[in-house]
Amino acid sequence: MPYARSLLPTLIAALLVLAAPAAAQQPAPPTCAAPEHRQFDFWVGTWEVTNPAGQVVGTNRVDSILAGCAVQEHWEGAGGNVGESYNTWDRRRGVWHQTWVDNAGTLLLLEGGLEGDAMVLRGETRGQNGATTMQRITWRRVDGDPDRVRQHWESSTDGGSTWSTLFDGSYTRR
Repeated sequence: MPYARSLLPTLIAALLVLAAPAAAQQPAPPTCAAPEHRQFDFWVGTWEVTNPAGQVVGTNRVDSILAGCAVQEHWEGAGGNVGESYNTWDRRRGVWHQTWVDNAGTLLLLEGGLEGDAMVLRGETRGQNGATTMQRITWRRVDGDPDRVRQHWESSTDGGSTWSTLFDGSYTRR
């Protein structure tokens, strides 16, 4: 028995040496280094947001988080509305996804991607009467200026035949 006990540390060390190459051969987890993960980076920053009349309607802080795998929005409206969104490139399905929630209980689930020079995300909401409303939000740099972005949120209750503007915000980097 004493002989077996003296071999125990040697056996454990040998097992660790044998296991090390197997662990080293494990593939590295995927990163978010692909160019698609950078497509929404133009929105990252701290912004003052105005409406088409030039009135300040809120501020927005948009951060790149989780090693560049997500874009997080922190909205503070001048009227007290506060909300956040998480945005990420879904590499498996090849789409951008946004989940938005605010202090009024609004939940938006949007998906889409780059269309030309604009990020366009779409989704549907259901009213209390069960009617479907289509949602479309477009973000685009204004005249290619990295310090100005326009966010245009539209909705349609007729299957996309006509669209109404719900929000039209001009973002100016602070």
